[in-house]
Amino acid sequence: MLGGVDEDLLPIGQFARLGRLSVKQLRHYDELGLLRPAYVDAETGYRYYRASQAREALSIGLLRSLDVPLPVVGQVLSGVGGALESVRDSLEAELVRRRRALASLERVMAQGLPSAQVRVVREPARWVAAVRERAAWPEDVGRATSAGVARVVASVYGAAGPHGGLVPCEPVQLIGLFPVDVGDVVEVTVAVVLDAGETDGDMSSGVPVWQAGGGVEVRVLPGGSFACATHVGPYDQISLTAHAVLAWCAERRHVVRGPIREVYVSDPAVTPPDQLVTHLMVALEAE
Repeated sequence: MLGGVDEDLLPIGQFARLGRLSVKQLRHYDELGLLRPAYVDAETGYRYYRASQAREALSIGLLRSLDVPLPVVGQVLSGVGGALESVRDSLEAELVRRRRALASLERVMAQGLPSAQVRVVREPARWVAAVRERAAWPEDVGRATSAGVARVVASVYGAAGPHGGLVPCEPVQLIGLFPVDVGDVVEVTVAVVLDAGETDGDMSSGVPVWQAGGGVEVRVLPGGSFACATHVGPYDQISLTAHAVLAWCAERRHVVRGPIREVYVSDPAVTPPDQLVTHLMVALEAE
C-alpha cells in the first residue's frame, strides 16, 4: 500500500491517458454505472482504477466512436446478445436518408430550386378503399406508404364484403394522402379508387360506408379544385415537387385544405425510378 492506496491502482488522470478517455468522461461513466473505479478514497473522493480496466475503457471509446448510445454500450459490456442490432438498423436508416438527401441536393444543383409547372384542375369525388399506416418519424414515410400499398392492394383483390368483393376501377388507380404539416409521427393513407358502379352509398356524406376487414374502409375521397403538378422521377424526390406546389399556393394566397395527394400513374414494378410519373395535388377549396 502507498498512502493507504493499493500500489496496483492508478489515479484517474493516469488511467484516463491509458484508456484514452478524458477525466470528465470517466467521472460521467462512473455516475452512470458504466465504468466504476476500483477504489474511491472516502476522505478525498479521489477515484482509482486498475490497469486491467483499460480494455473496458478502450471498448467504451471504440463503441462511442461508432455512435453507439451509452445505454447500449452498457448492454454490450454486460454481454447482452444482439445489443448492437438496433444501432446497426438505425445507422442503415440514416444512411438511406442521407443518400436520398444527396440525390435531391444533386437534382437541385442540376436543375435549380423546384419550379414545377402548376395548374388548377377539377377532380370529382371518388369511392375508394383506404388503409392507414403510421410512420414513426418523417424518414419512415416511404416504408409506411409501401406497407399501405401492399395492404390495400391485397384487400381489394382478395376482399369479400357485403357487396361481393371490392371492385377497383380500370386501370387501377392508387392514391397516397399525406399531411401538409409533418410532425414526429406521420399518418399516411393509401387508397385504391373503386368502380363507382359497383359501390352503394351516399357520395355526399364523405364518411366510411363499411369496413372491408384488415383495417380497410370504403369511403368517399372528396373532389374539388386542386393545384396540381406532375413529378417525374423517384418517389423519394417527390418532396421537391410538393415544395413547388405549396410555394405556388402561398404566392397566390390560396388556403391549402386537406392532405397532399399523390396520384401514382406509373407501375414501379416495370418503370425505371427516373421515369416514374406522379401527380401532386393540393385541395384549394372545400366541397
